[in-house]
Amino acid sequence: MPPAFDERSAKKASRTHQRTHQRTHQLQADEEPRASGQAKRASVARTAALARRSGVSRFLFENGLTVVMFALFLLSFAGQVITGRATHNDEQRLHGQPAASVGEYLTSGAFVEATAENWESEFLQMGLFVLLTVFLHQRGSSESKRIEEPEEVDEDPREARDDPDAPWPVRRGRLTLALYEHSLSIVLLTLFALSFVAHAAGGAHEYNDQQATHGGRVVSTLGYMATSRFWFESFQNWQSEFFSIGLLVMFSIWLRERGSPQSKPVAAPHRDTGE
Repeated sequence: MPPAFDERSAKKASRTHQRTHQRTHQLQADEEPRASGQAKRASVARTAALARRSGVSRFLFENGLTVVMFALFLLSFAGQVITGRATHNDEQRLHGQPAASVGEYLTSGAFVEATAENWESEFLQMGLFVLLTVFLHQRGSSESKRIEEPEEVDEDPREARDDPDAPWPVRRGRLTLALYEHSLSIVLLTLFALSFVAHAAGGAHEYNDQQATHGGRVVSTLGYMATSRFWFESFQNWQSEFFSIGLLVMFSIWLRERGSPQSKPVAAPHRDTGE
């Protein structure tokens, strides 16, 4: 019995793997008419550039977008720390308080509040956008699923459970897969919740420092969350994030950026939906 069972399992896995590759090849075939000579030459150039690289050079080539974005984050973060500390110490001197060291500033309510309220809005915007694109559409936008055509993201991952190339949560199934198939929105909204709490805690600390300086009444973190100041700080960031993502969805209907996967092809009709 065990050998026969293993053989049946192997055959089933082979058929599933074959169906997955057939779907991939079909999608590639559907896209083939859209690929111009220039697009093919660009693909060949990228492939050749990759083949010439190894080690760190290859890693940077394959992960350049992530590396550059995090490098920009670190530069911006350093700029925030330097200029924020200078501003904070200016205010300290105005009130006859000692200047804060870098370490003291990084743990201050002013820094935690300013940082967390920005992260909070970013994670909220990204998490909701990921969720809303599951159900909502925008005809003509590269940020939306196509309306009349099938989308690979709508396929049931359980059909690929026996595919050896599928991620391990797909092969494991059950609760692991149930969490994994929504893991992107779960992580983003969890980061939003953590940033929201950090914003409240840092804001309460900064608020109480200001109250102590002026002889006012201190509040708890929950008490600070009940103030208009806390919600003003949140809403002023949330509205800008929703406004910017709304503009991106709308602008991508009519505007283009050649070479960017966030844009439709330059020659694509405005009514075409999806990338």
